[in-house]
Amino acid sequence: MQIGYKLAAEAFGPAELVRQSVLAERAGFDFVEISDHFHPWLDVQGHSPFAWAVLGSIAARTERIGLATGVTCPTLRYHPAVIAQAAATLALLSDGRFTLGIGSGERLNEHVVGLEFPDSVRVRHQMLREALEIIGLLWQGGYRSYEGQHLRLEDARVFDLPPTPPPVAVAAGGSDAARIAAELGTGLFATEPRADLVDAYREAGGDGPRYAELPVSFAADEQTAARAALTTNRWALTGWKVMSELPNPVNFEAATTTVREDDILEQFACGNKLNRYLEVAQPFVDAGFDRLVLMNAGPDPDAFVDFYRHELEPALRALTPGG
Repeated sequence: MQIGYKLAAEAFGPAELVRQSVLAERAGFDFVEISDHFHPWLDVQGHSPFAWAVLGSIAARTERIGLATGVTCPTLRYHPAVIAQAAATLALLSDGRFTLGIGSGERLNEHVVGLEFPDSVRVRHQMLREALEIIGLLWQGGYRSYEGQHLRLEDARVFDLPPTPPPVAVAAGGSDAARIAAELGTGLFATEPRADLVDAYREAGGDGPRYAELPVSFAADEQTAARAALTTNRWALTGWKVMSELPNPVNFEAATTTVREDDILEQFACGNKLNRYLEVAQPFVDAGFDRLVLMNAGPDPDAFVDFYRHELEPALRALTPGG
């Protein structure tokens, strides 16, 4: 079991995200994971710095902790050749501590470059597959070309390659993407405690780490925590279909007007009671995930890290399937 700290790039500026990463390393987290967005989910969050610049600074300021994108879409806003180069560089700067989290993206971030975000999930998966093939090809070294249905590569070479390519965790919201993760990735990434995703990944030959994000909101009491999560993270309750389709923060604002504190309390671990955090984590462990990423929506990140260090860490690491 490894435990990660989610860097909420939509809620904090770049210098603060680096500071939190240093804090997370000192507290004993195994890795930090950062979202790679152009927009925040909601305007009230107020931030969205360039994830790759933040990761480079984190690599320079830390020594042990792993780094990961959670996740990057390598098909529209970025060409996969750029991601292949960026990930290779970051792997070198971090001495092999980097994991590339890859996904098919959300309209929220990908439409900004003026290219059409496909309505069809099938097409998105085709593009994801081609992107992963291009990245893998470039990491083999030498000049490479590729002619796909959606993506092309012409006579390109990544000159600075790490001795071992970075691990690639592929995000899956369904069995098709889980099979892509098994075939072209080295790990699985998910946001729901779904055993069917892990089963599909394993049945397709996947045997790597399985990452999952846990929704938590730390505060001195449940109500304060729930209010904080409702204000900034209610988008997380819309479901993947909505999250991938809406184009701007104002649309998420409109889509979440009916979310209430009770809805947050049902899905998030809110407050400071250890047992509630374990209740939220256990279904992910039961489903087969072995990399738990804590996504804290509470108002005080330092207090949350302190809670993790003194109470939450040993209890989380002790969890076992069916335990």
